[in-house]
Amino acid sequence: MPALSKMDGPLDLGGYETSSKSLPFGRWILEQSERGGFIGQLASIARSDRGFPKDGTPEAVRKRLGDTGADPEMFEAVDDAEMDWVSW
Repeated sequence: MPALSKMDGPLDLGGYETSSKSLPFGRWILEQSERGGFIGQLASIARSDRGFPKDGTPEAVRKRLGDTGADPEMFEAVDDAEMDWVSW
């Protein structure tokens, strides 16, 4: 069985899954502040960031994290959060 490797880039969902969501990803993140782990930390950071893309896509959130010099764990949190948001 081949070994699984870590993703080096953002999760590609083909666009259709994310474009039909009623709650934008950025706003969904903001609602996760009571959650534990990295997703909860991401939500706390987002709440304190005036420039956080509240109506943004996962890509917009990643861009904001990159622009603000966020820790690598926060990018992993976005990947995990995106998977949860898509299944929500």
